[in-house]
This record gives sequence, C-alpha cells and structure tokens, in this order.
Amino acid sequence: MINTTRPPSRPRTLTKIIAAGMLVLGLIATGACSGAATSAAESPTCPGGKIRFGVEPFEDPAKLVPAYQVLAGALGEKLNCPVELQVVQDYSAEVLAMQNGNLELAQFGPLGYVFASQRANAEPIASFADASGTLSTYTAGIWVPKDSAITDVAGLAGHSLALSDPGSTSGDALPRQALTEAGVIDQVKVDYAGGHPEALLALINGKVDAAEINSQQLATATKEGTFDQQAYRRIWTSAEIPNDPITVAGDLDPAFKDAVRTALLELPTDKVAEVGAFLDVEPGPMVEVTEETYRPLFELAETLGLTEADV
Repeated sequence: MINTTRPPSRPRTLTKIIAAGMLVLGLIATGACSGAATSAAESPTCPGGKIRFGVEPFEDPAKLVPAYQVLAGALGEKLNCPVELQVVQDYSAEVLAMQNGNLELAQFGPLGYVFASQRANAEPIASFADASGTLSTYTAGIWVPKDSAITDVAGLAGHSLALSDPGSTSGDALPRQALTEAGVIDQVKVDYAGGHPEALLALINGKVDAAEINSQQLATATKEGTFDQQAYRRIWTSAEIPNDPITVAGDLDPAFKDAVRTALLELPTDKVAEVGAFLDVEPGPMVEVTEETYRPLFELAETLGLTEADV
C-alpha cells in the first residue's frame, strides 16, 4: 500500500468546512456595468448581477490574483457585468462550489475538469493558446538531485517522492501512473506537499529524495531564480497535457454560455498574457476547447480507477 502523507495544513475536517463555505484566498470584484446594475442583472450575460469565477491555487495566490484580475476585468468589460474572482482552497472546494451553484465559471486542471464535468456538469469553453494560436500544453516531471543514484522511475523504490495535491493532473495522477507502470507504486513513500511550489521546495530543502515539478512550475521557478536546473536531473517526463480549461456551469442559459465563450475568445492577448506566464505559455489568444479535447484525461482516470474522492 502506498505510504502517503498529506499536508498538515489541510485536515479532512477543515477541507469539508472550506468546501462548504468556500474559503476565498483572493477576492476581486471587477465592475464594468457603469452603474447600470439593474439592467445588467436582467441581462442574460449577467445572471444575478455578477459572474463568479473560480480558480484553483496552482501557484501562490498572492501571485495569481493580480494576473487573473486583469483577465477578469477584461471579461467583465466584454460582458458588461462584474466578474468576481475567487482563488479557492483546493480542487474539491471548486468542484463543490460549481455543483452548489456558487460559481458560474471555473478554471480547472485537466483532471479536475474530468470530475467537475461528472459531478457539477462543468462544460469546457476555452483554454490558453501559444503565439501561433495553437492550444498550449505542459508536462509532468520527476526530478532528483544531480548526484542522486536514482536514474529512472523504478529507481524510486525505497525512496521518498513529493507530489503536489491529491487530484492534480501533473502533480499526482500522472506521476502515480508512472510508478504503477514501473511496478513500484507500493514501494515509494509519497508525501503530498500541498502544491507545486511546495513540492519543489521539499526537494530543494532536502526533505525528499525526488519531487514532481511540472513544466509550468519549472519555468516559473527558473525565471525567479529559485530553482537551479543544473543542480538537479529530470528522470521522467509525461506526455503532453492540454492546458487548463475555463469551464461554465452546464445548467446555465445557453445564451450566457455563448456570450462568455465569445468574450473569452475575443480577449486581447495582453489581457491573457499574465495568466499565460504562469502556465508557461507564450502570449497568445484563448482558443475554444470541448470535452473531446480532454478525452485522454477521462481515460487516465478510468485506467487508474480514480473517482471524485481522489480529487
């Protein structure tokens, strides 16, 4: 049985409280209705007088909030409706919030979307493209110190591995799939660090023998000078993963869904660029995505026997 350690800051009781009450780490109301609150509230593009947009904390919320504020503000102007940004505690809280009608829009990790589609009827509408207009991708990776004797996934047997969060595509599911395929899933001590930055820090601080570091976190940490690639080695890389979808609650008015999709696809590149930087994407537009785009993630969940309880 795999030995897992979840981050102490997230006990199950607290997670349930957060999921029910929606702990918000960043909350920004971006108004673009020019005082026409009544008309906006009655508009099919502004249900309830505002649009609530949830984002998972795949990076430090203090960094995410300013970037997403730019995107949310531009979207609010396009739709003539305030967009309220919520950086939530974790994957499960965001899924539950959409299920309970507390989010109109949400950006999920690819695997998080799989369960959000099943549990909350989330529908993907747009994701982030590169400068050529092609849907961007990223990869999962496992890194070890440069002088480590570990050279491949099988070599992790008897060692510790830091993963990010349960339910993360690159920070949990894909590395565990690699361990399973190498036949060492029951021989590795897995520590859930609490996020991609935390997993990287666990490796830097010598708390684990190896850590997942996806290409997005790698780019951010390298740019900030907090990770020296020359001092470490990557022993495994996943196949390309389509980038995070922005989804809409499936039970909303089709006119609203169409309006949001159009607005996202028409956002100027400079309004998307700051968020794109965290996703390791060259400045580019947003492009349309559908359930079929993420079909490999549905297959991954089935292969690993994952359920919403794993998110």
